[in-house]
Amino acid sequence: MLFSFAVLNRSVDRWFTNPVEKQVQLFVNAAKLLRREMQDEVTAQAAVLASRPEVRQALAGGSVPQGFLERFARAQEAQSAAIFAADGRAPLASWDEPENSRRSAEPVRARFPVLDGTVTLGYVELASPMPLDVTDQVSMIDRYNHDYLVVKDGLRDARYFYTEVMILITLFVLFFTTWLALFLAKQISIPITSLLGAAREVRQGNLKHRVEVRAVDELALLVNGFNQMTQELESSGRELDLRRRFTEAILESIPTGVISIGADGSIHRVNRALSKIFPPDVVARATRLEDLFSREDTAEVKYLMKRARRIGTATRQLEMRTETRKLQLAVTVSALEEKLTSGFVVVLEDTSELLRAQKAAAWHEVARRVAHEIKNPLTPIALSADRIARQVDRLSLPPAAGRILHECTATISKSVESVKTLVDEFSQFARFPAAQPTPCDLNEIVSEALLIFQHRLDGIAITTDLAPGLPPVHVDRDQFHRVVVNLVDNAAEAMHDSLVKQLHIATHLGAAESVELVIADSGCGISPDDKEKLFLPYFSTKNRGTGLGLAIVSHIVTEHNGTIRVEDNLPAGARFTIEIPPLIETETERPPAAVERQTV
Repeated sequence: MLFSFAVLNRSVDRWFTNPVEKQVQLFVNAAKLLRREMQDEVTAQAAVLASRPEVRQALAGGSVPQGFLERFARAQEAQSAAIFAADGRAPLASWDEPENSRRSAEPVRARFPVLDGTVTLGYVELASPMPLDVTDQVSMIDRYNHDYLVVKDGLRDARYFYTEVMILITLFVLFFTTWLALFLAKQISIPITSLLGAAREVRQGNLKHRVEVRAVDELALLVNGFNQMTQELESSGRELDLRRRFTEAILESIPTGVISIGADGSIHRVNRALSKIFPPDVVARATRLEDLFSREDTAEVKYLMKRARRIGTATRQLEMRTETRKLQLAVTVSALEEKLTSGFVVVLEDTSELLRAQKAAAWHEVARRVAHEIKNPLTPIALSADRIARQVDRLSLPPAAGRILHECTATISKSVESVKTLVDEFSQFARFPAAQPTPCDLNEIVSEALLIFQHRLDGIAITTDLAPGLPPVHVDRDQFHRVVVNLVDNAAEAMHDSLVKQLHIATHLGAAESVELVIADSGCGISPDDKEKLFLPYFSTKNRGTGLGLAIVSHIVTEHNGTIRVEDNLPAGARFTIEIPPLIETETERPPAAVERQTV
């Protein structure tokens, strides 16, 4: 194609340039010579006019003889003549041939200076028409030249047409040769292309794809081998997927928080239980350990990571404080590999409830032993005090001495009774009566417990929101009656010095189909440190009381397979929430719906 294009350009150039272009150039040069000769002639005539004394007389300030310029112009066959002063602004004298008798539309003009030595006095200007025959010849040359240029412009169109034809021919040849090459190569390329497509499908995870093409010889062996490989990969992938799902199900169902950490310290994956230890929004945004732990706790976890890289697994008990509570966490860090670029798995187990249960069990044992050790000598002391009092009455003693002895025996008896009361409370806590659960309506228990406080909580606005249609619960009515009474009494004590005294009691269905009892007050609230010790025996935030009320509440709730937690009640106060599993009804009738929202 390139060769044909070069031949076309050379041929066309020769057709259009030799000898036509040279002839046209000769005509153009002849026209230029004619114009130059006419210009020289008119210039000479202007020089003759400038030498005439009449012109000098006019430039000197005199007048031009009448008809002088006309006679001179007609004598020289000029079309117009004019005399100009040195400044050349306006002609001093001029003559023009009438328009109807003009012989040329574009005459040849010449201007010549009138000199007096080296001083220019003025100028004369002369215009002579070109001869008609010369004008016609020049016009014809111009027209022929224009026609030649038009033909020359057609040369570009001819080149474009020939080029398009050559391109079409070239495209046709390329199409035919390509089709022929593809047709011949298809016998080999189809199996290879199918194998490549199958490899792409396998790379994208589609292990069910098979190569279904006809092939012979070595290609047939390659296709069969590939199909066998994908079949085995599909079986292995199915087994791995089952194991992965099983592992994920275990990971999401365990109650301990799990964090997968890369070698650079970034968090890759967490399980659902972690949202129960940290706030869910914090867990959702966390990308590094610093987003979950404080600076000190992060340093502890990173130390465990370094230790786990050396020995495989490291464990430590960590006390972590949040905005609302204090957690006791058992942190276990395991390294995935024995190299510096190994990732880690961090397991966080909230042992706060376990430690609280251990402390409660220890207090039970302490209460049992203290009650046993104190109760034994109380009876002899009381009997001795009574015997001393009787002997004092029989003896004749001075009044002052008798009075002192009576006061001492009364003090001993009173102190013994006080110690007996304390020992009885210890015994009651250590040997709390076993629960006798029966199907009950939680709303009825709450309503009965609130009747005790009727007209006794002056200045406290009590609102209740008891959800109707709650499922029955399997609890001891008397013990849960005591739970509600203790919590309401504690809430009233907490609001003793509050300006706003509001008590809200509600029941509703909770998570996992549990039944929840909520008692919220607007009191002084509970600090994070006190929340961890609130349900321990003999811990109290009040200046009075034994500190066994909430410990008994926690014991009762735990005996009924329930949970109790304390949270901040916004904007002020504390919020106690008890979760109780509902009774699975078979043939028992559900109790009637409880009292709906009311205000006391």
